[in-house]
Amino acid sequence: MDCVDRIFELFSGRGDAEYFGEPVSQKEHALQVAHFAARDGASEALIVAALLHDIGHLLAGTEDMAEKSIDGRHEDAGFAWLKNHFGPEVTEPVRLHVNAKRYLCRADPSYLGTLSPASLLSLQLQGGALDESAAHSFEHQPHAKDAVRLRRWDDQGKIQGLDVPGLDYYRAMIEQQAKHRSSRSV
Repeated sequence: MDCVDRIFELFSGRGDAEYFGEPVSQKEHALQVAHFAARDGASEALIVAALLHDIGHLLAGTEDMAEKSIDGRHEDAGFAWLKNHFGPEVTEPVRLHVNAKRYLCRADPSYLGTLSPASLLSLQLQGGALDESAAHSFEHQPHAKDAVRLRRWDDQGKIQGLDVPGLDYYRAMIEQQAKHRSSRSV
């Protein structure tokens, strides 16, 4: 099975699971985040990153870890799998999206007040706001700005009943980004 089919299988098998105390499913959340990225004129790579940013949850089945006070490190699981199929324009924003939330808590005093209760719980499990040194290091990573953009869309993607394009709409983009990875590794 190729990676695109595997992605569709993961969303089909686990995508309808609740998204951590939010009023949307895992798949609804992913589609909303991708929709917001596309609406904001993001590159195709960043749209695919937005769609797949939480794939680590689907790979590991970590739906209820936050309620059990466990950080499943879904960003690491997602990155580890995605890096075998996609380039850094997709994988790095996924890897960095949790630290982008932690960074924004430090860099933007109003940001913390925008987080949902479920996101506040996960923030605690993820280590809270970055300290000054870690925030400085984060800012200087090559894909940090894209990760912050992804994070902002991630925070928006929790709207019950929002009408957005379905997963099939993104198939060609996913295939193209996977193809880019294949052509670079040849």
